[in-house]
Amino acid sequence: MSSEKFERYQEELATLLEDLKYRIEVTIPKSSGEERKKLIRDAERASEEAAAVLQEMEEEAKPAPGSYRSQMVAKVRNHRRELDKINRDLVGCTKRSGDGRSGRSELFHSQSNFDDKINLAQSNQKSRLLQGQETLNRTSDSLARTHQIAAETDEIGVGIIDELDGQKEQLLNAKDKLQNMDQSLGKSKRVLNTMGRRIITNKLILMAVILVELAILGVVVYLKFFSPTDEKPATPRPPTIKPNTLT
Repeated sequence: MSSEKFERYQEELATLLEDLKYRIEVTIPKSSGEERKKLIRDAERASEEAAAVLQEMEEEAKPAPGSYRSQMVAKVRNHRRELDKINRDLVGCTKRSGDGRSGRSELFHSQSNFDDKINLAQSNQKSRLLQGQETLNRTSDSLARTHQIAAETDEIGVGIIDELDGQKEQLLNAKDKLQNMDQSLGKSKRVLNTMGRRIITNKLILMAVILVELAILGVVVYLKFFSPTDEKPATPRPPTIKPNTLT
């Protein structure tokens, strides 16, 4: 995040500023000659490095949101004022170094190089910032499209799940109906088998009754029309005896 980088830059800048103060207030005043010149050049390089870090902090503060940006910009201004004071003190040390005009011209030349480096760094930072902004915009557009596609896919998926749930319920209902139909068909089959057996039994009984009736009818016809008749002999009557009459 930008705030984390800003904090790291601030810690690095604080270390550089403390080192510069120590050099200007302690190390450089105690030195002389070539050693003093070397210490001044080292301090100038440290000052350039601090200015570059300060520029990075300023770039990090630009995209920060509202209230945070105000606080970060205020810190950058305070550090810039502190660095300007250190540079003035460094110029004073150069004036007191005994180098005369050559030292001042060298310092001015260093200051000019420093300004050129700062401008170049600012230009590079702006270019990288613009490229990063374009990349961020493209990434944001791509993420927006991805979110839209994901939302549409999620909506389609929800619709498919709902449809599958409905089809599942229909299949379960159809399965229950088929089971009920299977049970009904089983009962119907058993009833039909029972009825078939009863029909066969009734047919056999009816055939037996018909055969019995035909047999009885045959016997009756035979006895009525074809059976021989036996004639019985006439029995003689006994003679009648007339009684004697008295005269």
